[in-house]
Amino acid sequence: MSDAGRESVPETRRTLCNRDCPDACGIIATVEAGRVTALRGDPAHPVTRGFLCHRTSHFLNLQYGPTRLTTPLWRRTLDAPFSPIGWDAALALAAEQLLRIRAESGPAAIFHYRSGGSLGMMANAVDLLFERFGPVTVKRGDICSGAGEAAQEADFGVSESSDLFALRHARHVLLWGKNVVVSSPHTLPVLREAMAGGARCVLIDPVFHKTASYCERFVQVRPGGDVALAMAVAGLLLEAGLSDAVAARCDHLEAYCDLVRSKTIAAWCAEADVPLDAARDLARRLQDGPTAILIGWGMGRRSNGSAIVRAVDALSAISGNLWRQGGGASFYYRRRSAFDTSFLAGAEAAPRTVCEPLFGSEVLALRDPPIRAVWVTAGNPVVMLPDSKRVAEALRSRDFVVVVDPFETDTTACAHLVLPTTTLLEADDLVGAYGHHHLGEARPVVAPPEGVRSDLAIAQGLANRLGLGSLLDGTVDAWKRRLLEPKLAPHGVTLDTVRAAPSGVVRNPLAESVLFSDGRVHTASGRVQLTTDPVAPRAGEDATYPLTLMALSTDRSQSSQWSKPPPVPAEVTIHPDAAPDLPDGSLARLTSRLGELVVRVRHDPRQRRDVALMAKGGSYRRGLAANALTEARLTDEGEGGALYDQRVRLLPR
Repeated sequence: MSDAGRESVPETRRTLCNRDCPDACGIIATVEAGRVTALRGDPAHPVTRGFLCHRTSHFLNLQYGPTRLTTPLWRRTLDAPFSPIGWDAALALAAEQLLRIRAESGPAAIFHYRSGGSLGMMANAVDLLFERFGPVTVKRGDICSGAGEAAQEADFGVSESSDLFALRHARHVLLWGKNVVVSSPHTLPVLREAMAGGARCVLIDPVFHKTASYCERFVQVRPGGDVALAMAVAGLLLEAGLSDAVAARCDHLEAYCDLVRSKTIAAWCAEADVPLDAARDLARRLQDGPTAILIGWGMGRRSNGSAIVRAVDALSAISGNLWRQGGGASFYYRRRSAFDTSFLAGAEAAPRTVCEPLFGSEVLALRDPPIRAVWVTAGNPVVMLPDSKRVAEALRSRDFVVVVDPFETDTTACAHLVLPTTTLLEADDLVGAYGHHHLGEARPVVAPPEGVRSDLAIAQGLANRLGLGSLLDGTVDAWKRRLLEPKLAPHGVTLDTVRAAPSGVVRNPLAESVLFSDGRVHTASGRVQLTTDPVAPRAGEDATYPLTLMALSTDRSQSSQWSKPPPVPAEVTIHPDAAPDLPDGSLARLTSRLGELVVRVRHDPRQRRDVALMAKGGSYRRGLAANALTEARLTDEGEGGALYDQRVRLLPR
């Protein structure tokens, strides 16, 4: 057979998905003549189990689509078109600009913004580059999970979960603000197994979604009313009495009880806008444990996001479920805990930081020195951060902006220099998950186009030009061992054992199967720190802006990466009574105090009358970005973005 004939024979290759999703799926790619022709889930992966979500199943539309970047692009001014530029020239230009700005204004004038567009660990090399070059300005806070992680760290000393498969031991599962069908699809088979063993599920959420079909009860709480509902349930648990063992494992119990009893159970239910029977049912399920609470990330994206998670954490503790197999309060899995990044000092070494949810206003306001250069790694902040217009303005008004991305985005449109990087199918990296405890290696199933380089290769190419010598030297394998083996080799896990694993992944040996099973949490006292913070009063009704905008994850996109462009105008889903003068399918104006979007109205009588639902991650330039309407505000703790508190109204077009 000729070489050409051999090249055309299909073969399958294994990798891991590195996008911002909790599942970090195992992928089997079919490759023909150097091109991926099909994707399916890896049946050997213990969590993926042979199926992929819609967005990854259709990733080839992006991989070979018109927005793919395959050569560096440069323009001197933002009103000029981009022109292709070679890599040597691009890196020389970047180094020249960064060195000049550092010499003139100091390293604080340079802002390295890294987000979660790729969860691969190799991006830590880029962090190291900018830390040693400066250190430069970096971000603080977290747009997605800041409030929830801060809450669990306050309560338990750590934001971590028991093994995913411990759910098989649950009698009840409370899906509190968690849409597993869209956001965690590979949790569903485990839930089905738990249900086959007798477990029963309840969904608590302001939004009706597909996950409700797996639950025997749906509690449609008021947006942000979860604290009040948790307090109502806590009141019922206190009436029934706490065990001595539980009381001994919690600090501040008396003050917490005073907080719970500061209102009647009926008053808390009224504030949550749920019937008293719903609170009683939840209390019964917590008493009839083991009961697991799976806490959705979206709840943390409210101004009281940390308070919500702390109130839910407390229910798991005072009911005794926190310490039981099949129980617990799961918000996050520590995906980075297995990897050694001790070579980085992080934000503590930075001369200053920019709060991620306040990106636009802080970059525009900073002085002495002003931010003059921004380098964006693994992010599309114009779309994914609140107040899109101001974020774009902040970027477009800098002296020098570099964006590293596989695709054209609303953020690359604000750049002077665009450097194309690898996709999930070309990545050579290590990946941990934040929806389970398995970790593994992303291997390139196809080579990247000639004009594309990995984050590591870009950083290595820049290091010498910035005077950093051999700082980032080393092969990809050497970097993988540097990240993986210091912590895990003593436990028998090396890069070689990961590669030898039949599934291509290993379970993090540092992760506990049943969290806190010895009765102690990771706080200084070893006891749960129950919340005693006063509950913020519920915001009053706003007749001018009567709807709460919620831009939700969708099964059609991974953040701002859409496998197929969504229709224009954007769709907004409401209860028919929310705007009775706007028929289903009609065009309208969705407005906030920041601006307005033209939208197509969709009616859904299963939704609350006080919410307006959109898909998150829509293009700003195409008029699809919900964040164009969303004011930049912080959560109560953790410096997260209060993205789900935006008030809006619908007007006839």
